[in-house]
Amino acid sequence: MTIGEVARAAGLRTSAIRYYESIGVLPEAERHAGQRRYGPDTLQRLRVIEVAKQAGFSLGETRALLAADADSSAHAELRALAARKLPEIDALIERAQRMRDWLTTASDCGCETLDVCALFEPVTPSAAGSARTRLRAAPMRRPGASS
Repeated sequence: MTIGEVARAAGLRTSAIRYYESIGVLPEAERHAGQRRYGPDTLQRLRVIEVAKQAGFSLGETRALLAADADSSAHAELRALAARKLPEIDALIERAQRMRDWLTTASDCGCETLDVCALFEPVTPSAAGSARTRLRAAPMRRPGASS
């Protein structure tokens, strides 16, 4: 298959395929008369790359997973990557829940101006757990204020 055929079949741009080759996530294609020619395994590899991307793996992590697949140790690498990625995802979910709580509170805000709105006050240790305070910004110095 040509690079254009692979791109159409995979739903990618040809530049993405060339980039994947350049960073070693996709092996370099054979060349015939100066044109890249890909085998059917290329589409499977691109599916693995896409699923890994959707799971939040970096291209470096994906490259390690694909390299392990060549050694028949992909299961161990996948488990290790997943174990490292899960705490990151848990933190993202926690942050998203705090954002949702803050936005829910903000949607009921009746303050006339932001300078009187409790949603934008610094977090205090005693109030750090409430939805109203979880996303408050750190205190900011006013322009011209001394340190």
